[in-house]
Amino acid sequence: MTSIAPQDKFEPMVTIFKERFLTAHRQTASRLGQLVIALTAAVTLSACASTQNSAEFGEVYDPIEPVNRQIFAFNDAVDEVALEPAAEVYRDTLPETIRTGIANILRNLRTPLIFGNQVLQGDMEGAGTALVRFVTNTLAGLGGFLDPAGENGFEFEEEDFGQTLAVWGVGEGPYMVLPLLGPSNLRDTVGFVVDIVSNPVGILIDNQHVGGEYAIASSTATALTARSQSLDAIREIKSSSVDYYASLRNLYNQRRANLIADGAVSVDIPDFSAMSDEELDEADTAEDLDPSILVSARPAELVD
Repeated sequence: MTSIAPQDKFEPMVTIFKERFLTAHRQTASRLGQLVIALTAAVTLSACASTQNSAEFGEVYDPIEPVNRQIFAFNDAVDEVALEPAAEVYRDTLPETIRTGIANILRNLRTPLIFGNQVLQGDMEGAGTALVRFVTNTLAGLGGFLDPAGENGFEFEEEDFGQTLAVWGVGEGPYMVLPLLGPSNLRDTVGFVVDIVSNPVGILIDNQHVGGEYAIASSTATALTARSQSLDAIREIKSSSVDYYASLRNLYNQRRANLIADGAVSVDIPDFSAMSDEELDEADTAEDLDPSILVSARPAELVD
């Protein structure tokens, strides 16, 4: 009787899983695309109702706080059970050089999207920097694993369609906590959907019929990278805050204001993703963060 290799037994299951995930991924992208128009209309109306960001007043518009808190509790439970332990293993197992390289690759894959948002914002200098970074790091940085562009003064700048909408004058709308994705607001949720649907790299890879594999790999790598970079910071915030939910809410709002203003907002939020392991060990998170954030009864995200 012919024996069947163990890997052959699981191959049909793996194939079926990939096919179903890819189908679901495409259907979700299509449905998200259909939601963009409705969400954009809603966020535009919210801009008419409020022309100033709540961050300017140190407050966050949170009309559905009870619902947000329930989703936040669910996210926190998932984080404690699955994501945080996985991030610890990821950080403790892989050398810093490898983890930095993975973070560089993820940044490089986002660069075409960043370039497009820079253009839409009218920031031609930023768009030029993004273009130089993508070409240089792709060709001379082993596909983005290394960052020769950054070493030569072309620094990475995060941009997304939520920031683009803000530059266009669209108000942030109500604060929202998204299942598994975490803190957001109506404007940033619209931006998130648009970025997913319009990402040139995602579209190109999906057309090569490997969209499911890419979505799994990139989502997993992004989650582990972001969470591993903020392990100590989140623990500090969680233990120091009177209200952990409110703390992450306010930190998210202030961080987004800082990104929209290209760093012009005077909020001292350290960039943990840019720190080495030694710098993270030496950093005192409570001192680096604005004290009012940690002791306020309405004090919240530092996670990308």
